[in-house]
Amino acid sequence: MKNPLSIFKVVGYAEGISFLVLLGIAMPLKYMFDYPLAVTIVGALHGGLFVLYVMMVIYLKFSYNWSVKKAILGMIASVIPFGPFIFDAKLVQNEA
Repeated sequence: MKNPLSIFKVVGYAEGISFLVLLGIAMPLKYMFDYPLAVTIVGALHGGLFVLYVMMVIYLKFSYNWSVKKAILGMIASVIPFGPFIFDAKLVQNEA
């Protein structure tokens, strides 16, 4: 898995899943069941994956000569639930 696009796909899926877990599991645990530790743990994990995802978008923008539009769409995808999955399916798969 030395191909940067393969690494980006794994990072994207991990970031997308961590965001969904944060929104769908950790936050309800915090606000409905008074269990804030879930947000602390999952939030930290998601934050690290988010930063890694953004760094990968920047790296791929220059390595694969992505357009500014494609790089911006990659950044936007990182803050929308299911965004990394859609971005990968629609735009990144064409380059593999």
